[in-house]
Amino acid sequence: MSTNESSSYRSGSLGLDLHLELPARPGALRLASALRDAVRKGRLPAGSRVPSTRALATDLGISRGAVTRAHELLAAEGYLVIRQGSPTTVAPGPFHAPEPTDLPATRRGTELRWDLLPGKPDLGTFPRQDWAAAQHRALRAAPAAELDYGNPRGHPALRTALAEYLGRVRGVRTTPEQVVVCEGHHRALHLLSTVLRQRGTRSVDYEDPTLPKLRGIPRAAGLEVRAVPVDAEGIDVTGLESPAAVVTPAHQYPLGSTMSERRRKALCETATSEQRLIIEDDYDGEFRFDREPVGALQRIAPRNVVYAGTASKTLAPGLRLSWLVLPPALVGPVGEVKAHTDSSPAVFDQLTLAEMLRSGSYDQHVRRCRAIYRRRRQQLVSAIRESDTRHELYPAGIAAGLHLTLRLDPDGPSEERMLERMRRHSVALEGLAEHWIDERRRQDGLVIGYAAPPGHAFENSLRALLRGLAQPRNRGAPREA
Repeated sequence: MSTNESSSYRSGSLGLDLHLELPARPGALRLASALRDAVRKGRLPAGSRVPSTRALATDLGISRGAVTRAHELLAAEGYLVIRQGSPTTVAPGPFHAPEPTDLPATRRGTELRWDLLPGKPDLGTFPRQDWAAAQHRALRAAPAAELDYGNPRGHPALRTALAEYLGRVRGVRTTPEQVVVCEGHHRALHLLSTVLRQRGTRSVDYEDPTLPKLRGIPRAAGLEVRAVPVDAEGIDVTGLESPAAVVTPAHQYPLGSTMSERRRKALCETATSEQRLIIEDDYDGEFRFDREPVGALQRIAPRNVVYAGTASKTLAPGLRLSWLVLPPALVGPVGEVKAHTDSSPAVFDQLTLAEMLRSGSYDQHVRRCRAIYRRRRQQLVSAIRESDTRHELYPAGIAAGLHLTLRLDPDGPSEERMLERMRRHSVALEGLAEHWIDERRRQDGLVIGYAAPPGHAFENSLRALLRGLAQPRNRGAPREA
């Protein structure tokens, strides 16, 4: 068999046919890569049994130890489930094959072994039983008419449940009529940008730094994006000039600070006096770890603030469930545009979420996740502070959310060098520098998503991160470029 030849074999112990792209007598890493590819492409579906280490070793003509190491590696990555005395099986997933993309390598989590990309929850925490039970109750209670196209602003049951939940948990002042359900936060922001453009708005102010792909949405709608600096208290209110501004007051992304009470009041005052629209992106407001989270900005100026929320951080981004709470003056214009240009999430997903909100199972799930992510952040911060590095690393922001930003020592390795190091250790995360709009304010750093790894893979992900951060302590060593 040549080094580029594929191996297709039948495992005698289980009677399984499995096609693997393998060289002759592969090692543990090559075998792990081939099995990973088989899982991603569906040749080994979730829940299916994997040929035993003995069978694979015999069929491939390699040592059983190499097969065992491959299995253990894939178990650590979340692809396999190994239980003593039971067959090894493929984990629940979901798994996706990597697709071609022009995004930076740190944004392609499927290509790197350890996924620490920010903005992603642990998908393994998705409350499958609670969701299924709520879906069953919703299906049983829903009349046949619910299968029609429905209200483009969202199902009344979900809008009512969201109005109650947001008022109770985030202090939002609203009625169900002001709530609009959208197919993901990107669609919600595009909807708002379209309405603003139609109403004559020419520019929107954005926090600097901010997420590049989000500020690209109003640009695509024809709006100019202006950069307004952010400090430890939040956005610099004196720098606002546009008729609209997008802010993340509860947990600034990516720096992780919370807008001060003084700055919040000033922002709402200028919004009221100058008739400026504030778009409050409350993307992870439920996850504050050191104390109770601050209430929504919207409650201070409900006629001038659009509240934007999402289930992508609490449940799963694949549900494509997000919502807007609109000032009364925008309900009609947004509803009209949405009815003609936008789609809505599946009606039974809306009914299921409404049932979870009403029953309290959504609150229980959020509390469970909050405890998990609090513990992970504490582990991450402690490990960084004790890491064997020659240069200082500075964790930024409050104890909240799904990500931690590390500011780098100006006398240490550059961000580019650190990202290269992370790729060598197969760690997927993001650099801070790309988040700045104004290049003159650009600073280096690393944005680490500690929520993304499956629970059983977090410890190994953390160890891989620390290996990437570690530096030799040779005296007199030159600064890395």
